[in-house]
Amino acid sequence: MKVEGQVRIPSGCAIAAVISKDGNRISGEMITNAMKPMHDRSNGLGGGFAGYGIYPEYKDFYALHLFFDQRATRKSCEAFLKERFEIVKSEIIPTRKIPEITDEPIIWRYFVTPLTSILVHLQLDEKEFVARTVMKINTEMNGAYVFSSGKNIGTFKAVGYPEDVGVFYKLEEYEGYSWTAHGRYPTNTPGWWGGAHPFTLLDWSIVHNGEISSYDANRRFIEMFGYKCTLQTDTEVITYIMDYLIRVQGLTLSEAASVIAAPFWSTIEQKTDIEDKHKHTYLRTMFPSLLITGPFSIVLGFNGGLMALNDRLKLRSMVVGEKDDKVFIASEEAAIRTMEPNAENIWAPAGGEPVIIKVKDGAF
Repeated sequence: MKVEGQVRIPSGCAIAAVISKDGNRISGEMITNAMKPMHDRSNGLGGGFAGYGIYPEYKDFYALHLFFDQRATRKSCEAFLKERFEIVKSEIIPTRKIPEITDEPIIWRYFVTPLTSILVHLQLDEKEFVARTVMKINTEMNGAYVFSSGKNIGTFKAVGYPEDVGVFYKLEEYEGYSWTAHGRYPTNTPGWWGGAHPFTLLDWSIVHNGEISSYDANRRFIEMFGYKCTLQTDTEVITYIMDYLIRVQGLTLSEAASVIAAPFWSTIEQKTDIEDKHKHTYLRTMFPSLLITGPFSIVLGFNGGLMALNDRLKLRSMVVGEKDDKVFIASEEAAIRTMEPNAENIWAPAGGEPVIIKVKDGAF
């Protein structure tokens, strides 16, 4: 297995994203090309993409993307899925052979819907049921790994440079209203197919540039609520934290951002808006173990939008730009200019201040 070399690039990793607020479809080729000028931020140990709105004909079904180590594993996992879901389509994910991507596992996708009888028996809503199924496969089924599990969203990742990963998965054949991308420079963990970004659960996806020093505290807290962090990487825990805060606890996006990139107590004390002051005091007091410390810039993808967020000290680069109905996010302006040479209103968000972009209601 490839591991990190002797050279350490603490500002390494590249992230990029694009969204059409009007819900217009964007080719995966655009986001693939955006990663080319940021090539040197990666080292070939991981690249990946998430596309939203790419499965309109199956939009009502959960799209499960899986890696398998061998055919027998796929057969046993498929039998397990049939006990829990109606499988409406099962197929290998199309790829093209290129010399830059090697040692690929079996890469499969299923479009499924939970069996009503199982949901009634377990007294679970379908999102919780799917999340638990993903955790069960990823922790108990050796040689099988679910790396995408949302509705009308697909994640595509591999060991390699992101621009090669996009070619490998034929992303030019997909269209979505929103895309995120990542080029990995792992600093603490091995480079392997499952460890590439984005990390996903249901329709949440995270791409991350940085290094989380609070990983152990964050992991210990989130695992009390049924999440299993099995991948030895800090980005995985961010995905589960966002799912817990927003889906389970019912926080808004901005409130969740105020938990993981919480204002300093001194900043809260100085707030003159009493309601705002009380809210931030409550969030810091209620979820102290979910404060993420260390440098990070992340993009959270979800059905209908994106959220970009820096750590509160802004220790990682991130810029945002606009043009017409599109909003672009990237580690470097060069990536935005590759997607849209005439991008306008280029700015760097302040530390800890989320940039939230949503598609217009009914646009997709």
